[in-house]
Amino acid sequence: MTHSASEDRPAIIDVDLIALDVDLGSDKASVVAALAGRLASAGRASDAEALAASVLDRESKSATGLPGGLAIPHARADSVTTPSLAFARLSPKVDFGAPDGPADLVFLIAAPEGAGADHMKVLTALARALVRPDFVASLRDANSADDVIALVRSVLPPETTATGGETGTTSTSATSAGDTTNSPAGAVASTRAGDGAGESAGAGSRTLVAVTACPTGIAHTYMAADALTAAAERAGVTLRVETQGSSGSTPLPASVIADADAVIFATDVGVKGRERFGGKPVIASGVKRAINEPDAMIAEALRAASDPSANTVERGSAAAAPEGGDTGTELGWGTRLRQILLTGVSYMIPFVAAGGLLIALGFLLGGHNIGDVAADIVLDNSLGNLPDGGLGAYLGAVLYQIGSLAFSFLVPALAGYIAFAIADRPGLAPGFTAGAVAVFVGAGFIGGLIGGLIGGFAALWVAKIPLPSWARGLMPVVIIPLLASLIVGALMFMLLGRPLAAVTTGLTDWLNGLSGGSAVFLGVILGLMMCFDLGGPVNKAAYAFAVAGLDVSNIASLQIMAAVMAAGMVPPLAMALSSTIRPRLYSEAERENGKAAWLLGASFISEGAIPFAAADPFRVIPSMMLGGALTGGLVMATGVTLSAPHGGLFVLFAMTNAVWFLLALAAGTIVGGIAVTIAKEVTHTTDAIADEPDLQPTAVRS
Repeated sequence: MTHSASEDRPAIIDVDLIALDVDLGSDKASVVAALAGRLASAGRASDAEALAASVLDRESKSATGLPGGLAIPHARADSVTTPSLAFARLSPKVDFGAPDGPADLVFLIAAPEGAGADHMKVLTALARALVRPDFVASLRDANSADDVIALVRSVLPPETTATGGETGTTSTSATSAGDTTNSPAGAVASTRAGDGAGESAGAGSRTLVAVTACPTGIAHTYMAADALTAAAERAGVTLRVETQGSSGSTPLPASVIADADAVIFATDVGVKGRERFGGKPVIASGVKRAINEPDAMIAEALRAASDPSANTVERGSAAAAPEGGDTGTELGWGTRLRQILLTGVSYMIPFVAAGGLLIALGFLLGGHNIGDVAADIVLDNSLGNLPDGGLGAYLGAVLYQIGSLAFSFLVPALAGYIAFAIADRPGLAPGFTAGAVAVFVGAGFIGGLIGGLIGGFAALWVAKIPLPSWARGLMPVVIIPLLASLIVGALMFMLLGRPLAAVTTGLTDWLNGLSGGSAVFLGVILGLMMCFDLGGPVNKAAYAFAVAGLDVSNIASLQIMAAVMAAGMVPPLAMALSSTIRPRLYSEAERENGKAAWLLGASFISEGAIPFAAADPFRVIPSMMLGGALTGGLVMATGVTLSAPHGGLFVLFAMTNAVWFLLALAAGTIVGGIAVTIAKEVTHTTDAIADEPDLQPTAVRS
């Protein structure tokens, strides 16, 4: 009855997906490629190379190595046909980025692109099991693949142990990725931290609550929850944990929070509903500390509960910012400020991309003078009343006007989401207001950045104003937006607006005055930044500098945009070139990544070089920076302009001097590709270029 609808589906793990005591290569790319090959040969993935690339792309964003010699690389990919697990017990160990060294136990979790629930259930259940020393020890002691299968199936949700998909027979299974207090996968945690069952302490014992959350909201969120729960049991403390995972969370009841003696925030992102914990002593850290040092965090929370001077969660706050305790484990303000600014930039970029590309298409259809007449054409004409230029001019004007309106949200979106990163939703109104004022007074991008910070911190400050209980409900929707908008608006108009506008005007004049060596130097610097971390904070800073100043009436800004885009295209193209001319220097997976990198580079997706940089940063990144610097300098030297903020070779129509753009791009690609090839040739070892073992993807290609 329980599986009648799905008996024909394959089990999520079987003997063909297990490799015990094997050497799969010296780096994680080789291990991932080998396990992906196993999945493909078993008919669970249509393309081993594509699956490996998806896993390594996920790996580049956040390492999946865990303390204790474990790793759980994972991905959702179109090439996966059945949710599956592959497992390897490695000899020798391979580094997956864990803080305590390389891993010998590796699970590769693969799910189809649309199988989000399956993916999270499996990953969550495995992550929780890997916190248990007995489970890990059993994996190391397993004598056969059948032993491993029995161990894995014993910890997976019931509907995934027998089949690769949901059967719909277990009504509680969906909570396995939710709150640990309701999770069947965390049944032990439920008795430890639940509603009193399993308490080992007396009635006078301490009670703690905790929130765990990581950026992806899948593995570390739940591992931290279970690690803290186990530590609380050892300490004889009652603990309730709210996991704010990617599939949502079940908030702790208000009565439980009210009875708690202290709060633990083990999060790498903002705490949702932080104001619920107002007035409680708090200990805060990143999520990995809760995994690595759960006993220490429980002890610190108990000390805070008995310390009248301990830091507390601010009452009435809706802020998402992590709160620091007195333990020194909170995020530093340098890191926090970078996160705040990158949040604003990440929300701003879609407005820039959509608006900029539409403007470029407007130029393509209506000509480069369409900007001067677009508003009049759109208001005065229609498809039944075309302007003098005909249908092309009308459509060009419509596209240009839509793009201009979308682009006009650039500074307000930047400011609004900077404030949002500081104060959560109550920061949106003062942030967007600050951005609008910055545009109005001519302070531009710099004004939006400063105004967003002021708006966010103003909202945070207003949230701390003590109010009677009947007025607290008005704080997030009325009082905070009203007072914070008033504060930031008054400051921008009366004190900061004109000085910031002067700075913006001065910067614009300086950029317009660049010529010769100074322009080339700026192009070199931007090229170095674009290739330094391939989509990271430095890369985004250079890109944000370019798009924030993008103005079709400002030639200097268009030249900067061209330099940034060209330099950002170099890394994937250079790695594609190197892996083509010297394939023996690269693993099979890297050679396949190199083929894909041609298209990624042509599309201005710098992240196409990340798999290469992650596997060999000290030879790849300097080589890419050399090529990017050359390209950036050449583009600025030759006066290439670009009016579209994205698109790579597909927006050549939006460039002037496009031939020089292509020559500069080719020069940087060749120099970067030759540099990395020479670096690998000079320093390679025999093992580095040896063929991969028999589990490599070549064994399954047809």
